[in-house]
Amino acid sequence: MLNNTIIRFTFIRCRFISSFLNRIQAYIAGFFHLFYPHICMHCGSEELDSATVLCQACEKNLPYTEFLSIEHNKIEKIFWGRVSIQEAGASLFFTKESIVQVLIFALKYKHQKKAGRLLGNIMGQDIINSQRFKNIDCMIPIPLSKNKERKRGYNQAMLLCQGIQEKLPHIPILPVLLKQKSSKSQTRQNRIERNHLRAQPFRLVDPTALANKNILIVDDVITTGATMEAAASYLGKEAQPRSISLVAAAYTI
Repeated sequence: MLNNTIIRFTFIRCRFISSFLNRIQAYIAGFFHLFYPHICMHCGSEELDSATVLCQACEKNLPYTEFLSIEHNKIEKIFWGRVSIQEAGASLFFTKESIVQVLIFALKYKHQKKAGRLLGNIMGQDIINSQRFKNIDCMIPIPLSKNKERKRGYNQAMLLCQGIQEKLPHIPILPVLLKQKSSKSQTRQNRIERNHLRAQPFRLVDPTALANKNILIVDDVITTGATMEAAASYLGKEAQPRSISLVAAAYTI
């Protein structure tokens, strides 16, 4: 009898403590939301869960390209006569003062890793919807220089790959492509200046890891295509893959 009373008392006490802790957690969350509300990055709506950065309405209104499902699209035409690729595409259009620019800027300069997850999820869903990328064996993120990655704390292309992988968990990420040295930002460079990047050396950690594989090179934005071209050219020569495809979060128009 005494043992039953003790057990019952202990059970009630545990429930009380659990309820109390849940209330404290809710109060703390409410307090932080008051001063740091989790709002949509574009429209300012607070109707968001903690895992994303855009509300459903803004995500629905993103400028989707549908390029991944279109053969001979504008992205692929950029590389005609420059480098041999299988497929290429970008999920969104990038324009100044647009919602896509906000996302890319937040990803690259505001440490908003959730923006990378969202963009990667969109890219992954595009790949699923397209029948042209179904034979991909692995993803290769475009590398940053050691200095840039150290300052930023992460490589945004790797975050995109991780977002893609949430949709396509069977495709491994192989970060075997490295940059030998840092380069100046391409943000204000013209086509001629960007083309000089093709001479910038890459390095492969393990060339045999990509031999005879269908690889997908992943980056955040395609403008002239110089970076993607340089990477595809280098990998084609050094790794001997079966095929090379390219995908970016956004295409500059």
